[in-house]
Amino acid sequence: MRSSPTSADSTDRPRSRQLRPLLRLLAFARPYLGRLLLALAALLFAAGALLAFGQVIRNVVDTGLADGSPGSLNRALLLFLLVVILLSVAVGLRSWLLNWLGERVVADVRRRVFDHALALDVGFFETTRTGEVISRLTSDTALLQIVVGSTLAMGLRSALLASGSVLMLAVTSPELTALVLLGVPVVLVPAWVLGHRVRRLSRLSQDRIGDVGAYVDETLHGIRTVQAFCHEPVDRARYAERVEDAFDTAMRRSLNSALLSAVVTLLTFGAIGLVLWFGGREVLAGRLTGGELSAFLFYAILVAGNIGALSDIGGQLLRGAGAAERLMELLETAPSITAPTTPTRLPAPAQGRVKAQAVAFTYPSRPEHPALAGIDLEIAPGEQIALVGPSGAGKSTLFHLLLRFYDPQQGSLRLDGVDLRELPPSEFRRQIVIVPQDPVIFGADALENIRYGLDVDDEAVEAAARAAHAHEFLMRLPDGYRTFLGERGVRLSGGERQRIAIARAILRDPAVLLLDEATSALDAESERLVQDALAHLMQGRTSLVIAHRLATVRNADRILVLDQGRIVASGRHQELLAEDGLYARLAALQFQDGNAG
Repeated sequence: MRSSPTSADSTDRPRSRQLRPLLRLLAFARPYLGRLLLALAALLFAAGALLAFGQVIRNVVDTGLADGSPGSLNRALLLFLLVVILLSVAVGLRSWLLNWLGERVVADVRRRVFDHALALDVGFFETTRTGEVISRLTSDTALLQIVVGSTLAMGLRSALLASGSVLMLAVTSPELTALVLLGVPVVLVPAWVLGHRVRRLSRLSQDRIGDVGAYVDETLHGIRTVQAFCHEPVDRARYAERVEDAFDTAMRRSLNSALLSAVVTLLTFGAIGLVLWFGGREVLAGRLTGGELSAFLFYAILVAGNIGALSDIGGQLLRGAGAAERLMELLETAPSITAPTTPTRLPAPAQGRVKAQAVAFTYPSRPEHPALAGIDLEIAPGEQIALVGPSGAGKSTLFHLLLRFYDPQQGSLRLDGVDLRELPPSEFRRQIVIVPQDPVIFGADALENIRYGLDVDDEAVEAAARAAHAHEFLMRLPDGYRTFLGERGVRLSGGERQRIAIARAILRDPAVLLLDEATSALDAESERLVQDALAHLMQGRTSLVIAHRLATVRNADRILVLDQGRIVASGRHQELLAEDGLYARLAALQFQDGNAG
């Protein structure tokens, strides 16, 4: 992540600061304050009812048993039953409310993080693995659900019971209470030391899980290439390495967490044994009743058990804090492409006039290689422009800038006289549509893929499909337009996917059309159908066409020749051939291969 702290940075902070990301989740709970307060009330009532058990036990021993009266025993046990019923109701209500809050808060976090991820610029995803983002949206939020839905509540409950029990201990026997409190630092010091390790290893464990998810995402997305190149053994080995790294880190975390639990349990219950020995001597000496000792032991066990639980809960909270920190890092990542504070509006209707003035741009991941250097260009509405040149000349980069996936470091790009940076991205992107060489088909039916992003009826979708020569093959599918096209359109051929993309562009009715090698990978029959569809699509629209096959752009109004990020020539086909420059050399190579017609 850009500007994200390292694991070492985050684990060297004091524990109060390490848990701070969890406190930020309170902002997500604020809309549900009523339920939160009711859950806290139930939690307090349940803790109070449990603390009351000590006095009930004392009453049973000193009154119900010592009196030797069945009536006294019955009354004591009825009081016991009443406290049990009240405790059960409070525990059930607390559990349901807190689980609801945990699920609701984490659902809101998931939505907020996903919404923010969609707003991040393309440059962010150029330097960040998609699988890492997926890991944060899945494994991190799943861990948060456990923390928010139960661990936080259990931590608060344990803290209340521990402090309440200490208070009741003091009421029962101040001398024995002092003995118990002397043992608290003995428990807390190792808990703090081991908890610090658990926090560091928890963050590392989440990072390793992210590595696993990222590798799965990359491998399965390229499964055809993986299988075509017989790369499965390598991927199995590399995936196994990442899984083992995640396992080793998780085991180191679990070992420290288990050691923490064992040490705390040993020390706390050792202290109880010491109290029992000392309290028994007090009963034998007549300075303490059997009921008081029973109540004291009950409260001492509550103190020990809840301090032990707090040490374990602390480890879980630190794991949750690591997950929350990773999510907050993503939420705090500011997109570099944003809407202006006071946006300008495009003239209506949009004309499609495009102007580039002294545009220079370098990709953030390739700072040593400028992609564009001083591009000056003006395209009239409805003009058809072809962009040709060798790979890496800057053709696709110009498309990326026109869609404002990036901003140029120098110069400006204008649509109908308005700088793109002065417009909300959603406004001008509605007027610019790209048909890429490898169009994206989503895991939905044909209707959803064609109307993508638009609220139009089925008739409009069908009209666009007919214009794109897609209607015929769509009607041959099992469920017609409602046929699921498969993940990334695996049920379609290359030409069929291309015609779906063209239908999508026709339906949007843009002012500016960007065609990026739209027919380069098609057979002759598919190319003819796609070219017919493109001819319909380009009518009356400003069109920029990237093409390596020069035969497809011979009739363009103007051909721009790019090389090393600069426009080195401009003109019509015959004019550029006569200049005997780069275009003529490219044409000669294609004529020799018999591809230029």
